[in-house]
Amino acid sequence: MTPTIVFDTYWRFAAERLAMFYRRLAEPFEPCTTDPVLRSYRFTNTYRATDRVSQYLIAQVQTRPDRPQAPREVFFRTMLFKIFNRIETWEALERRLGPITWARLDPEALDRVLEDLRCRGQSIYSAAYIMPSPAYGHSRKHSNHIALLLQMMEDRVPERACQAPSLQAVYELILKYPGIGKFLAFQYSIDLNYASMLDFSEADFVVAGPGALDGISKCFTDTAGKTPEQIIFWMAEQQEAQFKRLGLRFSGLYGRPLQPIDCQNVFCEISKYARVAHPEIGGVANRTRIKQIYRQNLLPPPTPQFPARWGLHVPYPPTPRKSPFSAPLQPSLF
Repeated sequence: MTPTIVFDTYWRFAAERLAMFYRRLAEPFEPCTTDPVLRSYRFTNTYRATDRVSQYLIAQVQTRPDRPQAPREVFFRTMLFKIFNRIETWEALERRLGPITWARLDPEALDRVLEDLRCRGQSIYSAAYIMPSPAYGHSRKHSNHIALLLQMMEDRVPERACQAPSLQAVYELILKYPGIGKFLAFQYSIDLNYASMLDFSEADFVVAGPGALDGISKCFTDTAGKTPEQIIFWMAEQQEAQFKRLGLRFSGLYGRPLQPIDCQNVFCEISKYARVAHPEIGGVANRTRIKQIYRQNLLPPPTPQFPARWGLHVPYPPTPRKSPFSAPLQPSLF
């Protein structure tokens, strides 16, 4: 393959964005980077599981001690949360309906609350993903999504997912449903795999989303016939050598190396980062602006939580800036 200048920026971005995650845990109100692009615009973390919405899903929706852990309950909560992918929507539903469970679900009440939120001008869907409306005959998008989730429960998808032999098999099970394309089916599979109902390695399967395809096109002028998924797996395999080559400190997520889902995620983010850092490289999407501006959260982040089977030791209180997990403040990446 023939790399561009963005290929090196990919690894620098991955290292600096992870270092920012650790710095903010240790010193929430101090500057966490000197990079002008990272200070000006909003980017997701290097590791998907560390992002705000993923952390809320893991800690509050899936594994909170008072939540039922039966597979049907975990599946229902995870999918309901992720369909809207918005913390504010989930919390509004629980304020109005009480703790959300499959066993006590009232679909009509759920629909009414969502419609009321919509009528009040509140966004009920996140802007992170494009969420097409599945065709179930309802006039409202959210009503069709409730019908979709009810159909999945009736089809015993939670039980079938638990019996699936691989993460790819879970993906293929979800992909069969209307309104769920390849990228969303993959994202939902990863989200379900955070919970106790599944136990698959993230290293075994990946699907490149639209943002990753653009990022790949900016990192390579020639991919030597490799598929996007093969390139993502190659990046995961190359990470140690590439960080070493560039003299970058990268200890991983409390020792966990980048998984294919994370390399896919970084390709999405480097697609955006390069619009400012390397505007001469257009990529297949040929987009020139970054829409989301960075605004510092005024609240300190909670101690991160990850699937227990990952075996990560998360120190508490958070590690100081001089810990081996973090890295010193770096100058601009480009």
